[in-house]
Amino acid sequence: MLAVLLLHLLAAGSAPLLVRWWGRQAFLVLALVPAAGFGWLLTRLTTVTGGGDVVQRMPWVPALELDVVLRLDPLALLFALLVTGVGTLVLLYCARYFEPGDDGTGRFAGTFTAFAGSMLGLVLADHLLLLYVFWELTTVFSYLLIGGSGGRLAARRAAGQALILTTAGGLAMLVGLIMLGETSGSYLLSEVVADPGSGPLLVAGTMLVLAGAVTKSAMVPFHFWLPAAMEAPTPVSAYLHAAAMVKAGIYLVARLAPGFADVPGWRPVVLGLGLATMLVGGYRALRQNDLKLLLAFGTVSQLGFLMVLVGAGSRELAAAGLAMTLAHALFKSTLFLTVGVIDHATGLRDLRRLSGLGRRLPAVAVIGTLAAASMAGLPPLLGFVGKEAAFTALLDGGLPDRTAAVVVLAGLVLGSALTAAYTARFLWGAFARKPGLPATEPAELVHPPGALFLAAPAVLALTGLVAGPLSPLLEPLVAGYADALPLLAPEAEKLALWHGWQPALLLSALTLAGGAALFAGRAAVYRSQRRFAVGASADEGYWNTMQTLDRLAVLVTGTTQRGSLPAYLGTILVAVLALPGVMLLARAQWPGEWRAWDSPVQALVGAVVLIAAVLALRIRQRLSAVLVVGVTGYGLAVLFALHGAPDLALTQFLVETLTLVVFVLVLRKLPKDITERHRPRERVVRGVIAVAVGAFMAAAGAVALSVRTATPVSVAFPEEAYEFGGGQNIVNVTLVDIRAWDTLGEISLLVVAATGVASLVFLRRRTGGVDRLDPRRTPPPARPARRAPRAQWLAASVALAPERRSVILEVVTRILFHTIVVFSLYLLFSGHNQPGGGFAGGLVAGLALVLRYLAGGRYELGEAAPVDPGLLLGLGLLLAGGTGIVGLVLGADVLQTAILETTLPVLGDVKLVTSLFFDIGVYLIVVGLVLDILRSLGAELDRQVDEHDAIDSVPGEVILR
Repeated sequence: MLAVLLLHLLAAGSAPLLVRWWGRQAFLVLALVPAAGFGWLLTRLTTVTGGGDVVQRMPWVPALELDVVLRLDPLALLFALLVTGVGTLVLLYCARYFEPGDDGTGRFAGTFTAFAGSMLGLVLADHLLLLYVFWELTTVFSYLLIGGSGGRLAARRAAGQALILTTAGGLAMLVGLIMLGETSGSYLLSEVVADPGSGPLLVAGTMLVLAGAVTKSAMVPFHFWLPAAMEAPTPVSAYLHAAAMVKAGIYLVARLAPGFADVPGWRPVVLGLGLATMLVGGYRALRQNDLKLLLAFGTVSQLGFLMVLVGAGSRELAAAGLAMTLAHALFKSTLFLTVGVIDHATGLRDLRRLSGLGRRLPAVAVIGTLAAASMAGLPPLLGFVGKEAAFTALLDGGLPDRTAAVVVLAGLVLGSALTAAYTARFLWGAFARKPGLPATEPAELVHPPGALFLAAPAVLALTGLVAGPLSPLLEPLVAGYADALPLLAPEAEKLALWHGWQPALLLSALTLAGGAALFAGRAAVYRSQRRFAVGASADEGYWNTMQTLDRLAVLVTGTTQRGSLPAYLGTILVAVLALPGVMLLARAQWPGEWRAWDSPVQALVGAVVLIAAVLALRIRQRLSAVLVVGVTGYGLAVLFALHGAPDLALTQFLVETLTLVVFVLVLRKLPKDITERHRPRERVVRGVIAVAVGAFMAAAGAVALSVRTATPVSVAFPEEAYEFGGGQNIVNVTLVDIRAWDTLGEISLLVVAATGVASLVFLRRRTGGVDRLDPRRTPPPARPARRAPRAQWLAASVALAPERRSVILEVVTRILFHTIVVFSLYLLFSGHNQPGGGFAGGLVAGLALVLRYLAGGRYELGEAAPVDPGLLLGLGLLLAGGTGIVGLVLGADVLQTAILETTLPVLGDVKLVTSLFFDIGVYLIVVGLVLDILRSLGAELDRQVDEHDAIDSVPGEVILR
């Protein structure tokens, strides 16, 4: 199971490249991934239906007892077959849905494949927190799929709406899952369902989990996000909103029902919201003229139907619910794909403008009619079997309360009548000949559908047709789950197409007759809907709520954020003094012995740092103040070195140097002098706060050292660093092995910081082309008119004006640049045993680029590093994160170092640790960060000055003055 999930991850990562190579044909290759998962699931069918479960466990975070636990049982198998089977067919469909050369196809392919893997992981997860991880992954990937390339406002709004609602529900669900785990004493889903515990915490946790389920599956009042999401391409609608994502809430309710159906509040919430959703969705579907919107509201209605069945908590309704879940995935995905074919062929989805398409596209009409017949509940299709089973279960007492069973049955009959009505409306709108409209001629078809384009909907429609008569074959799979629930009827009724003449058959006929009557009187129904239209809607309520939150945020921000950085910082520091500072004075255990320094050199360095800090307050020139502040940083580096921490000292020296460079680059856009003057009272207050906070931090450090009672965990680091991490540099091994997760988070922040810095500077786009000299283009404005000599110390220094050039600096740069780069690589590769590492090496390489830029300008920077910084940042993050997978393959934990030792000719004994590749990723990220800073704060600002590219000269942009 884990291999199948990793295969989806690998395919998602390589999808953009495959699309670039092979175009839309790459979807045929990507379809092999879910197809492989589908095939593997079929090999486990006998084991699962025979009563056995397939379980796979892998340690993840042993200290937190957090493992990757995957379980394949009958319920998971059914949903996994849907996810992989429908996913395979939709990917095949995409190979003809997208036009050759469509922008964003590679991005779509990768995101779609990643979503399929996330959904598969969700139904296989047997750990509550792992389930939540996959749950949120489906939310994020669905957001990306709905939003598309981000070029359309409606798609962005729909994606944001779906993200906000499902994420809010997911956060509520997370709290509920933790409550359930603590109540039951286990975080394994199977154990929680078997013994959920009791008490108020159980009830509260259950309600919070249901909140996540109902938002994910678009129950009333959160149903409106699903129709809005129809802005997504048709394959997204067919997969996410018919067979996969919206089924996540149905799956979760079905998973928990055996253990939680009797929890107070469960049935009122599930049955009440399910019935309301079925009726509201069916009613709204009758009003739609867009074929996709009609199906979308129909999906909302059917999800309500499924929620009632799987959440009722009885064996009969659970079996009907699984059969109906399978039927719904087949017919609704078929219908969405059919609408995609119609839209592709005619460029229309408005049923008022389509006419006679059934005769022009007979194969499409047959496929759509088969799927629609299953949705309406016509025999012999699987939809009829599921609906009959639901009616029979309620007639036989499928709920503990007989009155509730009658009410639910009446609601389902009415909802099924609405389903039959909008099904007829769909078929009439899509394929019928309408009076007053000309028939669509073959010559008018934009893209006549080919065999491969129709293959996926045809297979799905035929499966729904064949599955009806063969429904008894589904009984072992359905019963494997349903038998975990109590049987309330006198006996369990098996799935079958025909059970004889019984009341349920009469109810089915009644729903079809009611649907036919509603369709026949559709004009009167439409007039009634308009006449008695409700003034308010859930969608309007959502946008009103969001606008209210925006206004409240503006009000709070305007009240608290006054634009004064000293005021913000002073407030924070005063709060520190008022709370932890008072507690420190009241309850601190002070050291019995104080020692000011270990050597006079430390005292001297400390005095220099204090003098520099005071001078920084008195100097009025910005550049001088920055240099003095840099002295304090260098002083700290010296103190690190004196205390025997060469790695920290080296890193501090490098960071301080790079920080000074960044300050200097920024100061070019600021006035030379600090003109702001403060009144004496303000200076006194700030000085008191500064001295008090400094004293507090010193006291807190002293107290923390004096009250230690336990043996520090770092005592064992020297031995473990070499034994487990394979290195003698404790600091580096700690960063890339012992605390690799922390480092991964920190380098992710570096990527975010680089993106933010550049986004604040670039005027028109996030990244531009690399500035390089091109002899075919017009010389830059600063280039002297005379012909440049053939030999130059630096390749692009000729682009600088004479007054900006320094021959000495160019010579020094030419001599030292490659040496500095080699030294950075030495620090990288030796850092596991000697001072250095990826971070220090990256800083050194970054400073080499700084030297090239300072000596030769932006064109010289382009010659030194002709690569986009984003590529280095992404590659470094991918390499660092991918190291975790390498550890798994080699039998270690995630991000744990694996040691490889061998003997090679000439080289002799060779020892390689996988954390080296993690360090290389850190190196690339740091170099990318420095390069991005130089590109934005250096080269881009130079370009704006050279080309007179002021912000207010860009047409169409908002100007802030």
